Amino acid sequence: MQVEAEEKVEKVYDTRLLRFVWSFVRPYRRRFWLSVALMPLNSIFALLQPYLIKITIDLYLARRHVAPPKWIAPALNAAGRHGMLAMGAFYLALLAGEFATFYGQYYLTMMVAQYSLSDLRRALFTHIERLPMAFFDRTPVGRLVSRMTTDIDAISEMFSAGSLTLFVDLLTLGGIVGILFWLNAHLALWALCAIPPLLLIINFFRVRSRAVYREIRERFAALNAYLSEALSGMAVIQLFTRERESRREFDQLNVQSRDAQMMANVYEAGQFSAVEALSSFTVAIILWIGGGAAIHRLIGLGTLVAFIQYAQMFFTPLRDVSSKYTTLQSALAALERLEALMETPETIASPAAPRVPAAGRGEIVFDRVSFEYRAGEPVLRDLSFRVAPGDKIAIVGPTGSGKTTIIKLLNRFYDVTSGRILVDGVDVRDWDLTALRRAIGLVQQDVFLFAGDILENVRLSRAELSEEAVTAALRRAQAMPFVERLPAGLREEIRERGANLSSGQRQLLSFARALAYDPRVLVMDEATSSVDSETERLIQIALGELLAGRTALVIAHRLSTIEKADRILVLSNGVLRESGTHQELLRRPGLYRRLFELQYSPAGADSRTAAD
Repeated sequence: MQVEAEEKVEKVYDTRLLRFVWSFVRPYRRRFWLSVALMPLNSIFALLQPYLIKITIDLYLARRHVAPPKWIAPALNAAGRHGMLAMGAFYLALLAGEFATFYGQYYLTMMVAQYSLSDLRRALFTHIERLPMAFFDRTPVGRLVSRMTTDIDAISEMFSAGSLTLFVDLLTLGGIVGILFWLNAHLALWALCAIPPLLLIINFFRVRSRAVYREIRERFAALNAYLSEALSGMAVIQLFTRERESRREFDQLNVQSRDAQMMANVYEAGQFSAVEALSSFTVAIILWIGGGAAIHRLIGLGTLVAFIQYAQMFFTPLRDVSSKYTTLQSALAALERLEALMETPETIASPAAPRVPAAGRGEIVFDRVSFEYRAGEPVLRDLSFRVAPGDKIAIVGPTGSGKTTIIKLLNRFYDVTSGRILVDGVDVRDWDLTALRRAIGLVQQDVFLFAGDILENVRLSRAELSEEAVTAALRRAQAMPFVERLPAGLREEIRERGANLSSGQRQLLSFARALAYDPRVLVMDEATSSVDSETERLIQIALGELLAGRTALVIAHRLSTIEKADRILVLSNGVLRESGTHQELLRRPGLYRRLFELQYSPAGADSRTAAD
């Protein structure tokens, strides 16, 4: 009962997966149904060939005195002594028809497949772009790459291997059985005696192959995830001489992937060899039973030859079903992953009717905000503060106090657990996401640069930003001097993740990228933590001009970068502990004063004297 229930659930789920695929095939359904219509025509052309050989043998080789079939008799009478030549012409016509229908069917099928899978890739990528940061926190990049590449390739292989012709193969098998019984029922029963054990064998491998191919997808995705992480962190692996341990971990995942694939090969080889053995056994029975009948002239030689050909034709799709079915199982296992990915909810999305602020002033309000990445582990607790338009507010605190989380919530990478965040009087959850993130320029601590030139990395595909606007942003960010020294200037190609630039240069490009958008709010998340003293000096010179008339939120560990802030917020364990100007906070014996003393005075005496 349990096995039957599992098979029923699997059939229902397979139907759902096929509906998922059909949603992408539907735009090309005319070509798809035309390719389907060509499949039975192809089978008809193939099925007529052995029968035509039977007629030829009976009429011209065995010299049996039989009348030709009515549908071919007029042509043979017209051919006269050239009847064999006419039969050859008929056979060539059948071969040409088989070739033409197979070519048309395969071409249309693969055309539909490639267009549909291209749409599926686009839909997946679009969906992934809309997923919240929480999804990427728990999902390895390599696993997503595996979904977008190898899983879709598995579906493409399903089309190219002809797995969709399984239904037509069943019709062909039914046609062969009908023809065999029409030719000679007694011999047909003997020829089909291998069918019951064959069905048991196919079902045995069918039940097991699905689970194996599901495991292959999982292990291959895990291998891709590890490769992505290891190759990205190769510098760390070499720096800490972790090559041996890394090889051991990779080898473990590689062996697991290999073993799963080998088990699939065992099942495929077992099914293929079983079908091949039963095919040979069936031909032997036909020769034994049919040969005796032909000797005693109970059947014609042409009938015996036709039986052998039809038997071989009968087992050809059954031999192919091992590869077609395992390919289909691999594709269905891949579809399970893709559908699950497509069903991942877009928890962070623009509202159906977004609100537009009355005026873009740059005001920010945190109203009793609490936030948890994981339930029961609060990162921010009842946080409230207001940033007036044009104010320069700095946020400091020990590592883990929630500083960067504030930026993520402001940009709505995450939604607050409780409370609300207002930008220009509108809750960020009521903003259109694109408008919100364009209104807030972000200079990150970890700068990500894309493959391409410097111009496109600052412009980020916004065609309305001219080269002059990009150049102006680079000059204001004090980045133009080093760009002009590059051999190709703005057209200098950036290697993967900006490997041919220093960390300070990458930081300056990130600064220019934010300025090119001319946001009403500028957020700097540890923006000077990775630059040298000279680069930091250049940024400090430009800050007065860059932040003029713009609300700024600055997060920094290096307190020298925020001394001129209008107000400094001091966080600890997600709670706002202190608030005030640099001088006000130094006069108090609080957390900010301790942080300042730790950075700039080994004994702390000098700073206390200055503060007093």
